[in-house]
Amino acid sequence: MKLASVEKRVPEIIRILKKEYPDAKCQLNFKTPFELLIGVILSAQCTDKKVNEITPGLFKKYKNAKGFAAARTPELETDIRPTGFYKNKTKSIQNCCRALGTEFKGKLPEDLEELVSLPGVGRKSANAIRVHAFGKPGIVVDTHMLRVSERLGFTKGKNADKVEEQLNELVPKAKWSVFSNTINIHGRRVCNAKKPQCPACPIRHLCPSAQKPAL
Repeated sequence: MKLASVEKRVPEIIRILKKEYPDAKCQLNFKTPFELLIGVILSAQCTDKKVNEITPGLFKKYKNAKGFAAARTPELETDIRPTGFYKNKTKSIQNCCRALGTEFKGKLPEDLEELVSLPGVGRKSANAIRVHAFGKPGIVVDTHMLRVSERLGFTKGKNADKVEEQLNELVPKAKWSVFSNTINIHGRRVCNAKKPQCPACPIRHLCPSAQKPAL
């Protein structure tokens, strides 16, 4: 079956996935933009479930950027150890919180470039914060987005910044966030890395990878 052009498939895929995942949202639990910032840093090479297990106690102990910045480093390392890479994450969190205090008076900025200027915050993290905490349009290029967008024929390559550029041009800006949220959930639940569940996929008829004969 010959597929329609990428430009024609994009809106249909968004429509189907939005209907399929009406509850698509950030998988990290947070009450404030700052809590999401910490959660995003902790989520590197760690499951959201594990992060959600430790953040309630963490936010009771360290209530704001000043609290994290002033924490005893060995103690904070112990507190976040279950998330893995705890030494690097502790360094990123404390440096980030110090920068928030000196550069932004302790308030998390909404601007993308200002967010990226914070230690430990890349474009993926900055876009996630903008989308989920501030309601701004953005495409979060995580491992799920890289995988699914390439399988759909939307992007080429594994460079996250270039993939973001490709998707920004392809997907209407008003749809960036819903596209990002639904693709993320779809990648977690159906379009798995090792064994995509193509027979159960609601957009298999629009996916070039699903059209390829099984090896």
